[in-house]
Amino acid sequence: MPVGRTAESDGGGCAGELRERPGPGRDVVVIGGGVAGTSFVVQLVRELLGARDRAGGGRPPSGGRIRSVRLVDPNPPGWGLAFGDRDPLLLCNTAAEINSLLADRPGDFIDHLREQGLEAGPLDCVPRARMAAYCHDRFDRARARARELGVEVRHVRGTAGSVTTGAAGHRVRLGDGQELRADEVVVATGVHRPRVPDGFAAFQDHPRYLDSPYPAARIRQRLPAGSTVLVLGSHQSAIDAALLLCRDGHRVTLTSPSGLLPAVRVSLAAPVRAFPPLERLARLDPADPLLEERVLRCAVESVRLLSRVPLRRQTSRAADPLQRLREETALVERDALWWPGIMVALMEALIALGPSLPPGRTEALLSRFARLTGRYVTAMTSRNARRLLAHAESGALRLAGSYPGLVAFEDGAWRVERPGAAPERFDYAVNATGFLPPALCWNHDGTGLYLDAPPGARAAVDHLEADLRVRRGPGAPPERIWVVGVGTHVRVPFSNLLGNVVRQAGQVARELAGAEVPV
Repeated sequence: MPVGRTAESDGGGCAGELRERPGPGRDVVVIGGGVAGTSFVVQLVRELLGARDRAGGGRPPSGGRIRSVRLVDPNPPGWGLAFGDRDPLLLCNTAAEINSLLADRPGDFIDHLREQGLEAGPLDCVPRARMAAYCHDRFDRARARARELGVEVRHVRGTAGSVTTGAAGHRVRLGDGQELRADEVVVATGVHRPRVPDGFAAFQDHPRYLDSPYPAARIRQRLPAGSTVLVLGSHQSAIDAALLLCRDGHRVTLTSPSGLLPAVRVSLAAPVRAFPPLERLARLDPADPLLEERVLRCAVESVRLLSRVPLRRQTSRAADPLQRLREETALVERDALWWPGIMVALMEALIALGPSLPPGRTEALLSRFARLTGRYVTAMTSRNARRLLAHAESGALRLAGSYPGLVAFEDGAWRVERPGAAPERFDYAVNATGFLPPALCWNHDGTGLYLDAPPGARAAVDHLEADLRVRRGPGAPPERIWVVGVGTHVRVPFSNLLGNVVRQAGQVARELAGAEVPV
């Protein structure tokens, strides 16, 4: 791997002087400035402040203390893909009460909103930009507090492509060829590579095809008023796309292989009580051939702890997806469903169970419950459900009965053929099938870790131990490289659950703050 310049940014995040960092102490580089990266920085500074206070105000020995923390991201801290869109129509899917960056202070996000003069109830789903602003604010506060310790926290604008390992430390190579020296690296990258929908692999660079509905401003800039738009997908990204497009006066058709919309709930909120049946999951035999059925039984028993009303009366069985949407929205508004109360607890129980499962079993488990995860774990807010229904009733939105079997672009429009239906024409196609999880991959000699490996890459990192550190292979010693957040999907089901991300960030922060010397 060629050697580049060593990059350094100024405190405001702009490109600055290029230099090696002299003097004692450890340099930490955090790759990714979303929730995972900012949570790690905030919790690391808290750990360092706590260590100082326990030591009576002194500093640790110079050889062991952290000297600098550099957060690498092309966007300002917090303002990434997940939450960095300023369009007020895009809401968090999670309740404000579980959006804290601090595991031991669940109300910190609500405190931030009130500091800004904004009122939010515990179950409210606020615009995503407010979450981004919260992350940015807490990062700035952590940076200021770090100065008390003599620790320099900086934001480096750039995209990291790889990490070179070596006895003298690591080199984080940026997209422009510059490099950051690091004693320890925390990989906290989120998702950014869109999935390729069936039938559209040959059209990825087509000017009438958008590979993602984000950022929302791109839709406004590229689509002329009154366009007919085919949205590929029917889950959360597709709902966002439909709401944005319909609001701006376009005519929208949603299509997906499943034809299913997510279920409806108020928000993804904290568990309302303890669930002993879910606690049993930790004691299940990972090799049990009936594992999937036992997990389902524990979930059903947990819902019954909240209400004796059968699950079939808490959901709609309507065949038409819009009718199902109407009925499930009405259930929410009548306060007549209880299954959402177990969802976070169920996800947490499966996160705890995941590492004990043999290779491939986690995927089989999630596949068995694909309908559950696709409709209920990722259910939409009742607020968005009402918006979708209004657009459907106005004629701006419709759901296709089947997925396209043949796609072509001819005579200035998309020509789409679906089984059992007449061909249709659309001005634009928007991919809203979601994003691929981040993938890490070693180079041929194990000296370089690439951070954006293509699907199916050789030497992919497909396993993490409980310490979340990267290893070059089974049985190899751990590197001074940690993974936090969505990148831990190779070990953890539902790795994007915010509570899980924050917990992982705290775990790594404690380990790095407590390390006296690199090992």
